Order: sequence, then C-alpha cells, then structure tokens
Amino acid sequence: MSARVVIIDNGGANTASLRFALERLGAFPALTSDANTIRAATHVILPGVGAASDSMSRLRTRGLDTLIPQLTQPVLGICLGMQLLYQASEEGDGGCLGVIPGTARRMRSVPGRPVPHMGWNQVRHAGNTPLLAEVEDGAHAYFVHSYSLAVGDETVATTEYGGDFYAVVAHRNFFGTQFHPERSASTGARILRNFLELG
Repeated sequence: MSARVVIIDNGGANTASLRFALERLGAFPALTSDANTIRAATHVILPGVGAASDSMSRLRTRGLDTLIPQLTQPVLGICLGMQLLYQASEEGDGGCLGVIPGTARRMRSVPGRPVPHMGWNQVRHAGNTPLLAEVEDGAHAYFVHSYSLAVGDETVATTEYGGDFYAVVAHRNFFGTQFHPERSASTGARILRNFLELG
C-alpha cells in the first residue's frame, strides 16, 4: 500500500491495536507528534483515550492544535480523537480543535443504561460517505465513551443509547468514528480500509 499513514502520538492513547489493525491491511503507520511528518503524510489518524482537556493540553504543547485544523489530507478521529475535532467538550476546560461545530456533552446514566457506554452497538446509516462503503446498515461496532454529540449536519451514521447520537461524521477531509474501528472486527476493518483508500 502506497499510503503514508501517521498516527498522532498524543500520549495516553492505546495505539497498539490500531497499528496492528492497519498493518493487517498492508499499511505500516508511523506514530509521531512531529509536525513535518504529520504534514507530509497522505492519511492522518487522531486516536484518543482519556480526558479531552488532557489531550488538548498535549496537542497545544506540541503546536498540533493549530496544525490539525489546517490539514488537507484525509484525517480520521477515533473515539475521543473524533470529539476533539469539535469546538468544545463539557469535560475539563472545554476548548477543542474547532474543525466541526458542536460540543461533546456527558451522557446521562439511568438504570439499565450505565455510563460509560461500553460494548457492541449498532451503527445506522444517516448519510453518504465513502467511509461506510460496503458497511451494512445496522452493523455492530465497539464503543467505550462517556461523552457524545447530538446528531448534526456532519452526521453520516448514528447509534442509539437512550437517544440517537452520532457514530460517524464527515466534514470536508475530516472524518470520525465514535467507536473503535480497530476493535470492531470486520466492520472496523472495512472502515479503516475505506479510509486508507480515500484519495
């Protein structure tokens, strides 16, 4: 595969399973926080595990908070990495990358529906995007998160957990999955392959 893929090293994120998933598809990503390496990549992935405020602090320290919104190649945010593409989060100091309008809000826990939302859930198509090519409507993916965003103009797939929230978004060259494709079996592998095939 000719794609030069980079995974942004933002600390705290468990990137091993993501790297293995990409390697199974013939891509051998570099894990880096170097701005020049990221800028030169054909495809950029922003993973995330943990708190939004901590992740944004690390991005700011490395100057990546200004670089990422300027990228023109395909960019994929995963889980927290997807939420960071938005304007803000209720978690911590709130300010995020501002690529997509909206604010991530804490999900409400009720009996029988605990937070974090953890486990397999269905992904329902809600728009057109090459990221979901050959992904069946209603396919299952693996989620682990406590914050979510309401369905908006950029939403191309939704998931229901006490109400619909976005599961996949697409905005210009920026894409995001609230679930972890690297942990989502054949569905996730198809999505990662589709991302790598974006030109």
